[in-house]
Amino acid sequence: MTVSLTAAKTDAKTESPAPFVEKLPLERYQAPEKPSLVGLTRDALADALGGVEVPVRQRRMRVQQLWHWLYVRGAQDFDEMTTLSKDLRVALKERFTLDRPEVAAEQISVDGTRKWLLRLPGEHGGSPHEVECVYIPETDRGTLCISSQVGCTLNCSFCHTGTQRLVRNLTAAEIAGQVVLARDRLEDWQRAAPPHGEPEKRLVSNIVMMGMGEPLYNFEAVRDGLAVVADGDGLSISKRRITLSTSGVVPQIVRAGAEIGSMLAISLHAVTDELRDQLVPLNRKYPIRELLEACRNYPGLSNARRITFEYVMLKGINDSVVDARALVRLLKGIPAKINLIPFNPWPGSSYECSDWEQIEKFSEIVFNAGYASPVRTPRGRDILAACGQLKSATEKLSAPERLALRAMAATE
Repeated sequence: MTVSLTAAKTDAKTESPAPFVEKLPLERYQAPEKPSLVGLTRDALADALGGVEVPVRQRRMRVQQLWHWLYVRGAQDFDEMTTLSKDLRVALKERFTLDRPEVAAEQISVDGTRKWLLRLPGEHGGSPHEVECVYIPETDRGTLCISSQVGCTLNCSFCHTGTQRLVRNLTAAEIAGQVVLARDRLEDWQRAAPPHGEPEKRLVSNIVMMGMGEPLYNFEAVRDGLAVVADGDGLSISKRRITLSTSGVVPQIVRAGAEIGSMLAISLHAVTDELRDQLVPLNRKYPIRELLEACRNYPGLSNARRITFEYVMLKGINDSVVDARALVRLLKGIPAKINLIPFNPWPGSSYECSDWEQIEKFSEIVFNAGYASPVRTPRGRDILAACGQLKSATEKLSAPERLALRAMAATE
């Protein structure tokens, strides 16, 4: 059933939406007895070396050596770290591991998209938690979509991930560890350091924080994890190739520009507060006017560093010619690109994807106003890896739900 725009706006006027309340984490991260060094920042590695009694005056050098083995060579065994003394390797092996997030399942789409279900430790040795990470190969890039939370703080009405509870935030190491894991699975380390000849182009060239969770409600961990990913002496993915997507946590947006410095994407999806209150309930706390003001103040904003506005196309809800013209007026003066996203269906959703003809009309209006308006090609629908479909096995789909999702993907 499709919800009508008229009905949505009428309901919004007759019933004031309740104030938005963020979900609270049910658990906190508890480090295992032997934690992994994978994903740690330089400061955390220095602390780890202090734990095995490396003298303070040696730690900076030893951190640099570890950094190279972890993030340039992708070492999976301490014995590979031949620039470290044997005694130090033994000491590290006694206290730490080089474990990556555990892959509970891997699915490969007909279009080459890969989805990994990753298993992470639970609280006090309880049941493990699961998040999803997606790799999307394209002709000119390879994009890794990574998660920041188990579940999500928010409850956007069109997003499958938003139907989950918020179990816990990921740590900085778990965020960076997803990139390390992807390079393992794709054998991407070897491409940068072949035995003969020039290095090959990396398979993982771009990062998007668009997986499970709202990144700006896990700010410090996302900041520190992305610092590991962007470090030029290690994983070395430029901040210009890292995009952080937020639903609009206004107080953290300018801070993200100053402390993270990545590209920014905003999940907008509506041109009026009345409709956005329903689609993105966070809007009740931070309405469109405040959100766009924060965007205008984003550090480094320019035509070369445009903000991407994501706009999911919902049939009869937000896809009219009137909406397209209003969107252009709304974003006037902001260096921007507008990503039009065909809605990816999931069982229980009351929304439908806009007709292709309507998407093209919408796109043409935006394009003629001077904005790039690509229509995002749905990828990985057959393995439930498309935008808005991520939902970990922590909250399992029933067999009928999974079959329904696959059927919808097959008929699109």
